[in-house]
Amino acid sequence: MRVAFFGTPAWAVPVLDALGRHHQVVLVVTQPDKPQGRGLKPAPSPVAEYALAHGLPLLKPERLKGNREFLEAFKAVAPEVAVTAAYGKILPKEVLEVPPWGFLNLHPSLLPKYRGPAPVQWALIRGEKETGVAIMRTEEGLDTGPLYAVFRTEIGPDEDAVALSERLRDKGIELLLWTLENLPHLTPTPQEGEASYAPLLTKEEGRIRFAESAQAIYNRHRGVQPWPGSYFFHGGKRVKALRMRPEPGSGEPGVVLGVDREGVLVGTGEGLIRLLEVQPEGKRPMPAADWARGYGVVPGTRLE
Repeated sequence: MRVAFFGTPAWAVPVLDALGRHHQVVLVVTQPDKPQGRGLKPAPSPVAEYALAHGLPLLKPERLKGNREFLEAFKAVAPEVAVTAAYGKILPKEVLEVPPWGFLNLHPSLLPKYRGPAPVQWALIRGEKETGVAIMRTEEGLDTGPLYAVFRTEIGPDEDAVALSERLRDKGIELLLWTLENLPHLTPTPQEGEASYAPLLTKEEGRIRFAESAQAIYNRHRGVQPWPGSYFFHGGKRVKALRMRPEPGSGEPGVVLGVDREGVLVGTGEGLIRLLEVQPEGKRPMPAADWARGYGVVPGTRLE
């Protein structure tokens, strides 16, 4: 099929690559270049880099709604269907109506749960045991469209947002290719169940809440990878918690119970959390035990 692809981050590149191997990609649409690095020089998105490297037609519109120039260019390539994967912009009606077979979205959640831009992260933060990926026909509403295909899977007890996102994407690619192959014979079904929203993460979401249970802290830690990551404060300085694990026991939330070669044991609202690897502000990552020795962290120290 003649396919237009809308996507932006590195996560979406394998989706584009798979489409290019099975269909004719007539246009790639991604977000405009964004400032990156110390010099804050504008840099293309990973999807844009892939499109340029493979000679695919590329557009990077600042906005879609009311953008006549983009709309005419989109119509000119005559896509039969369009696919979105983490594009990052709302699609207006005039754009949705261009392809005869509409837009298909690869969304890593069991819709209608976790509609929005960060479904994997929030599923982990909220302690879900099961999730999945869906191929949805896009409507004007936020992830409200009917579903062509759904895959359900258990979440691994130590799976973080990076690993789970990639696993769901790879399964989603299989579903997407199957849907495109059978599209003329498929009728999407409406979403059923209670809807929930998964907003973009903020830096505050990475702050460890020691008053929560150790399992909830660990769930949040898994969900905020790779950004913003988990962190706490000691001596007024931010300390990143790179690796941790929940353990049985009890102690006052945020208070260090013990320091040994394995790490730093901290009380929580229920259970204990063991810090295994940390990164003090302005320093390199280090074993939590080394950090404790170097920064005067002893039993009774309170971490904020």
